[in-house]
Amino acid sequence: MHQQQSPEKHVSTEDYLQQIEANLADFEQEEKARLNIQQQEKQHWRDANPNTFTAKQRAHTTILHAGLTMAHDIFIQSALRGLGYKAEAMDVPDTKSLQFGREFGNRGQCNPTYFTVGNLVKKLKQLEKDGMSKDDIIKNHVFVTGGSCGPCRFGTYVTEYRKALRDAGFEGFRVLLFQHADGVKQATGEEMGLKINAKLFYTLSQAVILGDVINALTYRIRPYEVEEGATDKAVVRAKERITQAFERNKGLLKALYQTRKDFASIKVDRTQVKPRVAIIGEFWAMTTEGDGNYQMQRFLEKEGAEVDIQLVSNWFLYLIWAAKYDTQERAKLKGVDKSKALHDNQGSKFSLENVDVAKRLMMLRIGRTFITMVFHIFAKLLGLKDYHLPDMEHIAQISHKFYNNNLRGGEGHMEVGKLIHNVVDQKVNMTLSIKPFGCMPSSAVSDGVQSLITELYPSAIFLPIETNGDGAVNVYSRVQMQLFKARQSAEKELQECLEQQSWSMDDFKQQVASIPALEAAHYRSLHAGACTAVDLIHDVIARQKNPFYRLGFWLKKRLPGAAKQKKQATIDAVEAAARRFQQRHHNERYADIAVQVVEP
Repeated sequence: MHQQQSPEKHVSTEDYLQQIEANLADFEQEEKARLNIQQQEKQHWRDANPNTFTAKQRAHTTILHAGLTMAHDIFIQSALRGLGYKAEAMDVPDTKSLQFGREFGNRGQCNPTYFTVGNLVKKLKQLEKDGMSKDDIIKNHVFVTGGSCGPCRFGTYVTEYRKALRDAGFEGFRVLLFQHADGVKQATGEEMGLKINAKLFYTLSQAVILGDVINALTYRIRPYEVEEGATDKAVVRAKERITQAFERNKGLLKALYQTRKDFASIKVDRTQVKPRVAIIGEFWAMTTEGDGNYQMQRFLEKEGAEVDIQLVSNWFLYLIWAAKYDTQERAKLKGVDKSKALHDNQGSKFSLENVDVAKRLMMLRIGRTFITMVFHIFAKLLGLKDYHLPDMEHIAQISHKFYNNNLRGGEGHMEVGKLIHNVVDQKVNMTLSIKPFGCMPSSAVSDGVQSLITELYPSAIFLPIETNGDGAVNVYSRVQMQLFKARQSAEKELQECLEQQSWSMDDFKQQVASIPALEAAHYRSLHAGACTAVDLIHDVIARQKNPFYRLGFWLKKRLPGAAKQKKQATIDAVEAAARRFQQRHHNERYADIAVQVVEP
């Protein structure tokens, strides 16, 4: 029998606890021997992951995909078909998809999980209903999606797909993440079914960026169309032309030119006072155009707002920024993970020993330049004028002291930076943050850090909403209340401009009608206020003073240091607001938070 020593006889508590652990281990071995329990090596349980897709299977295998807007998904479908793949874009997830997701998924998952997983199950169930056997469905289809890790459920999506598919009767159905492609080749020794090469990257990049440009153009023109439905008809025709060009691998420039002319024929009236509403939040929830976010973009437009959407290109630029930031930080570390260095001589997740840092940074710079260049080329061809992709360095700089750039997950610091940018630079009248119920990264940002931003700027109209597929009426009601404030703000801003000129609303409309260029669908007034009508009236006033003012603005913008000076003004404004906040609440403990903004 083991005698337990008292702690008084030990030099330290640590030694005492170690002795207890040793006694327990000895007792465990004695009992196993007495009960004749054989020692067995424990093996970690792993979920089976069927993901083999080889070149031999390419001819009879259809690649299913979905997850972005309908424009993106259709263009990706046609781009893959143009490369020789059988591809099919699934429908935008709807309420029925949510029901399938809840039926076959785990409990406690977030909204995007239920919608996207359920959408795949719904598609396979429909194929079965149409007469295809389960064996043929599993054999002749794969689903390709993005994947990652991080402090949220997104890292477990692929496991959730497999669980739901297994319970729905489709065990063995292949779900491929992009980063699994190399693993397929190594495991089978055969050529990959989906070739991850420069041609695929370039073609898919074109498809995604074109989807961005079409969407940006649509949301810019549609709120001001004179003939209801004209923009949607032009979008349908644009999708048909562009998809045919991708599938045939020719005629893309012609399709874009025809699309530009089609959009140009839409009659618009930008004298309508519509509050501009920026949508930010969790990537999928703010991007989807279906029931996953209560079709919020359409709802806002029906309520008389202009929607400022976030583009997928913004997310790509954020990923490139994060890789650059991490590379620069890791380059300062010493040492190397030897186990990894022995295999690929690529350093480790911590340090960058044996890695060409300069080359990696150069490649990231090339990637960023490629995205921005392709975007601006397509924007120029389609007539999307004066659209600026976000400067990720600036977004990181203005948000860092509120939300540390090293914290990742979801949109990271971008949500904070976007709200600051929207408020300080009067970019919009209202900011709407959409995230799934229980989204860990986004909820922490919107419900936590953003409260300080609204304290610094009490006039900011900011509304965070959580989506779960239910309760649309409650969400709409909350949005309508804040939208009423935003509309009042836009009307007040325009009225002040009218009073300064001693104009009535009819006078303003007559001034615009006298300048045909201002009524063109593609025309964009220079930024002067939070809504388009205010931009337009400042445009009219400036033209009366100097017909060539736009040329002067263009030249001034290209002066050395002009952009840097404007960005510094934003940073100075944030710090000034923080000081005012600190002075107002100097006797309250939470005012110390603002000190971090103005002090190193």
